[in-house]
Amino acid sequence: MTGPRALKPFLLAFPGPLRDRLVAAVLSGEKTATTGLLLEYEAEKEELPEVGERSALIDSDGHEVAVVEITEVQVLPLRDADLRLALAEGEGYRSVAEWRAGHEDFWHGEEMREALGDPGFVVDGDTVLVVEWFRVVEVLREA
Repeated sequence: MTGPRALKPFLLAFPGPLRDRLVAAVLSGEKTATTGLLLEYEAEKEELPEVGERSALIDSDGHEVAVVEITEVQVLPLRDADLRLALAEGEGYRSVAEWRAGHEDFWHGEEMREALGDPGFVVDGDTVLVVEWFRVVEVLREA
C-alpha cells in the first residue's frame, strides 16, 4: 500500500508508454474498464477486486494520479468478451476482434510471459479474464 490514504495500487500495463496512454485515457474518462488474466491474480497471490473497492491509479513514475472505484467485476472466458468491453477499454478499438488482437499482443509479450513465469504462454478462447469496471472518484494530479 502506498500514499497517504494507504490505497491499493491500480496498475495498468507495465510502466512506459502504454501505461502512460492508459492513465491519460482514465483521466479523460475514455477508459472505464480494464482486463487482466485470472492467471495474473493467481501468480501474484492477489485477491480479485470487489465492487466498491477504491484504489490509487499509478502512473509510470510511480505517482498516485487518481482514486478509482470498482463498479463491476466480471470473470469470464476470453471468447465471451464483447463490444461493450472493447469500447470501454478506451484504446480506440472499434470491434471485439481489434480489442482481442491488441490484448493478445500484450499478453503474449515478453514482459507478461516473464511476469507469469511462462515463456511460451498463449491465450485462447478458454483463457479466463478478470474485467474491472471503474470510475474516477478523485483526480490527485494530472498525468
